[in-house]
Amino acid sequence: MQFQDYYQTLGVGRDADADEIKRAYRRLAKEWHPDRHPESEREQVEKKFKAIAEAHEVLSDPEKRKRYDELGANWRHGQEFQGAPGAGGYHRVDPEEFARMFGGAGRGGGFSDFFAQMFGDMFTGSGRQRAGTRRAPQRGADAEADIELTVGEALRGGKRSFGFRMRVPCEACGGEGRLASGTCPACGGLGAVNQDKRIELKIPDDVRDRQVLRLRGLGQPGAAGPGDLLLTLHLVDDDVYRLRRGGDVEADVVIAPWDLLRDTKVDIAVPGGTATARIPAGTRAGEKLRLRGQGLHRAGGGRGDLLLVVRVALPEPLGAEQKQLLERLAAISPPVRGGAAKR
Repeated sequence: MQFQDYYQTLGVGRDADADEIKRAYRRLAKEWHPDRHPESEREQVEKKFKAIAEAHEVLSDPEKRKRYDELGANWRHGQEFQGAPGAGGYHRVDPEEFARMFGGAGRGGGFSDFFAQMFGDMFTGSGRQRAGTRRAPQRGADAEADIELTVGEALRGGKRSFGFRMRVPCEACGGEGRLASGTCPACGGLGAVNQDKRIELKIPDDVRDRQVLRLRGLGQPGAAGPGDLLLTLHLVDDDVYRLRRGGDVEADVVIAPWDLLRDTKVDIAVPGGTATARIPAGTRAGEKLRLRGQGLHRAGGGRGDLLLVVRVALPEPLGAEQKQLLERLAAISPPVRGGAAKR
């Protein structure tokens, strides 16, 4: 009887959770992929690779894993029996062939009765698992992806189109990794291939750094429908907006030097629309003005503030008359030094 300890094959304990099993499988599948080994070792490596895939298939499926934990080598019910010498290894025995081999065809269905005698109530009454019973169709697995949003995009909201890559079962081999002629070339024996997708995301009003969104029906395909896409949002600073602690956002607002001589009003993009900020006369370049409640959502509720950093710039391009005026101003003004410049 052909049997392998699936936990030993993947190198995990019997209490390993789904994530541990997935990580172990990915590591081993990469290490033992046939294409990573010389041709002289191909046969041995393919056997190892197949054993790893079989172990993952069973331990990653809750129903199969439960039966395996309860029954061990007999978890398949109609497991593999060794044929006669020279018959070519193993073959799977169906209920009818089992009855012919062990008797009981005329005595009430020897296949199930044989296991009832061996395992008791587990295969009798309401607990009997009848041969030929099909498992209910399963949803596809959830997929995971990451996307970067600039702080400005997160603050303004709206929509953002983005692409991501997802692993899906290989159509050429039906997810088996092999064809009759050998390793499936389309997936390299892994049983899955990368598929590029593009969707349009509506940026949520409560967007936060490292927030995880569940997008229904955008995961891997399955007989009972596709799984979901778990999308992690990463907020990154841009040329104008910078994320600070507690949902606060720092943003540059650029004005001309002469705007510092008088009160100046500037329209600012804020969540849900536009706000008007007043820059008082005498404000110095680099000073910060606070717009309360106009930042991003805080994890504990409410919004942070928007901190406007006043920057000074000259118009572009400068005309001849403007240059002359600035030169006259420079001639009658003392030097202005600040920051890292020595005063």
